[in-house]
Amino acid sequence: MNAVPKPQCFHCGLPVPAGSDWHVQIDGAPRDMCCPGCAAVAQTIVDIGQAGYYSDRTGFAATADGADAVCVPPELRLYDGDSRFVAEDGGMEAVLLVEGIRCAACVWLVEGRLLALPGVTLASLNVATERLTVRWHPGRVELSALLHALRTIGYAAWPYDTARHEEQLRKAARTLGRQLFVAGLSMMQVMMYVAPAYLAGDGMLDADMAALMRWASLLLTIPAVVYSAQPFFLGALASLRARAVGMDVPVALGIAAAFGGSVAATVRGTGDTYFDSVTMFVFLLLASRWLELHARRKAAGTLERMRHGLPAAATRFASWPGSGKTSVVAAATLVAGDHVFVRTGEAFAADGIIAEGRTCVDLALLTGESAPQPRAPGEHVPGGAINASGAVVLRVTKPVAESTLSGLLNLVERAGGAKPRIAQWADQVASRFTAALLLLALLAGVAWHFVDPARAWPVAIAVLVVSCPCALSLATPSALAAATDALLGKGVLVMQPHVLETLHRATHVVFDKTGTLTAGCPAVQSVQAHGDIDRDACIAIATALEKASLHPVGRAIVALGEKLAWHGWPATGLSETPGMGMEGTVRGRRYRLGNGNFVAAMAGGTPPPAEPDTTAVYLGTDGQWLACFAITDPLRPDAQATIAHFRAQGKQVILLSGDRQVVADAVAARLGIGTAIGDCLPARKLDYVQRLQREGAIVAMVGDGINDAAVLSAADVSFAMGGGAELAQVHADAVLLHGRLGLVADAAATAGAAMRVIRQNLAWACVYNAVAIPAAAIGLLGPWLSGVGMAASSALVILNALRLRYR
Repeated sequence: MNAVPKPQCFHCGLPVPAGSDWHVQIDGAPRDMCCPGCAAVAQTIVDIGQAGYYSDRTGFAATADGADAVCVPPELRLYDGDSRFVAEDGGMEAVLLVEGIRCAACVWLVEGRLLALPGVTLASLNVATERLTVRWHPGRVELSALLHALRTIGYAAWPYDTARHEEQLRKAARTLGRQLFVAGLSMMQVMMYVAPAYLAGDGMLDADMAALMRWASLLLTIPAVVYSAQPFFLGALASLRARAVGMDVPVALGIAAAFGGSVAATVRGTGDTYFDSVTMFVFLLLASRWLELHARRKAAGTLERMRHGLPAAATRFASWPGSGKTSVVAAATLVAGDHVFVRTGEAFAADGIIAEGRTCVDLALLTGESAPQPRAPGEHVPGGAINASGAVVLRVTKPVAESTLSGLLNLVERAGGAKPRIAQWADQVASRFTAALLLLALLAGVAWHFVDPARAWPVAIAVLVVSCPCALSLATPSALAAATDALLGKGVLVMQPHVLETLHRATHVVFDKTGTLTAGCPAVQSVQAHGDIDRDACIAIATALEKASLHPVGRAIVALGEKLAWHGWPATGLSETPGMGMEGTVRGRRYRLGNGNFVAAMAGGTPPPAEPDTTAVYLGTDGQWLACFAITDPLRPDAQATIAHFRAQGKQVILLSGDRQVVADAVAARLGIGTAIGDCLPARKLDYVQRLQREGAIVAMVGDGINDAAVLSAADVSFAMGGGAELAQVHADAVLLHGRLGLVADAAATAGAAMRVIRQNLAWACVYNAVAIPAAAIGLLGPWLSGVGMAASSALVILNALRLRYR
């Protein structure tokens, strides 16, 4: 007797478990499914009109982890395995641009859909910038599957590209402008036909004339509902299809209910019509969205100017200085060693060194510094700077993709992907608020049906229309976007979403000394020889050891060696101990250069005395002290004002320095810092900050240099000086692009202003809804006045946030 074969899942082909009750209607017939996952994917494919996939396929869909990657379009698979998305930890990370984002419900839907996929570890969408940061394990899911999953719930997404974002905003602005124009025209024309009914007294308007005006109003309202209101209906449809309640749902229901009731009243010839309310509501809400879109374009303006800072072409010498023949080439083809001719007024296409000519460069785009900076042969010029005076020849040191401006653009485009806690709270509240609103509108309509049936419909419409979850959802992201854009314009690149919120709450502000409170350009004041090697030889050895160092003190020693026209003995076996010094072999002999304790481990005994109020860098070898370099570093001109700002705010200011305690005390005394701790190795700095945190402090750290990387990562919020080592900037939450210390105080002031605006926006949204919704529910507000209130509420929140851009 033949066994009865088990039914197969119509989607993936696996056996259907006994007692399974999962089915999807495909091609007019119920199809068996093995699990709710296959049922959900199959239903989504049918819902988006792709049921033909099942008739055209050549095999079953992938099972288990691959179930969500079915029917992935070929153009999306091109992104799989792209090296651009490889993260530092070996996983994958991408910033995506998502189209069609409206509100917190969109955020909830997008994030929830992606986090449900196997292998996705993070999905964070910023409603203000439309950027989605997502991380995943490449072995379990691919980027094409993530993009396709978003498409199945109605959102087109692409790897973030500035040009695409700008084009998307321009396209959205054009479409929204046309819809706004049609809605405004309809509103004005409808008002002309309903005005006589409002102004006429009893018996002044005969029935035929009233009916004619109603029918005219109906015809004039149709374009506003069918065309201008499309964004609300499409958004609501996408939400309902994904079994979510977005903020477009009550708006669409309000428009449909008011229009449907008015059509019914017009056909019957009795009852109230709301054509004027419908057209006014659509127009005002579109005006509010136009204002929101305008704010987004403003926020993208700084990035757009930066993106256009690098020229597309460059004038390259065929063989310089042997030949003066030049040709215009694509800037992207430049490589290290090429020589390019840069005319006055042109931008430098790549990082390089002036090979011939003198000029002044405008660094405003990169640093915010308005005064042109002189550059002479041998001096470095960053890509993106403008040649402000004389024509020069530039020797390229880095290709365009690695230029200063390109790196800065990459940082800017990565920033702002996640949301601070206050924004997450607002998203959660707004999402729940929308569902509660629909229930309240239903209850209000039912209650009025028993009290006064004629008013039940208008009251339900008014409740749907008057609420403003949009204001609640936009209150935080709009303010943060405006504040971070304002800071970027000043030269502060905010890398992490919590910077403004945490900086505002910080109780302790900790500063490094060298390169942070000081200018970062120390100079050797004197050199004292103590051993059997003369002073010039000691300088030569020290220069060899520090030749590759990025530390400001090391650069000061190298600068002294170059000033003496010493071209060097090679140093081998170099090793650097962060916060201590360098060790290496020069001409067959081992040396150490660094602080006293570090060198003493090789030289033995105690360090020779150093000059007061200077940083002492010792040179020693086996059993012998050779020299002491006395180095001074002037204070930054804005250090005093910056410290005074934080002290006036009631925050405790602390100085942590790797220099001797006497030097740290001298700097602290000049700046009015109460606590100064010297002789701090990186581990001690880290321990000190962590101890403050264990005691309940919220620590803001400002540092510069490789030895600050660990403590910058550990602090609650951290700033790196723009001229510091790249490792420190990577570990910081924000970067001061042109190294002006006063920008930290500016950031703190902007953070305070942003938090005030956020609190004002949230308070206004809560108070408005708490007053307006009950007023509409008890019949005090009609549909048209409710529409005015909702649009005005959203506009007020956005306008209040935009004030931050002009601080």
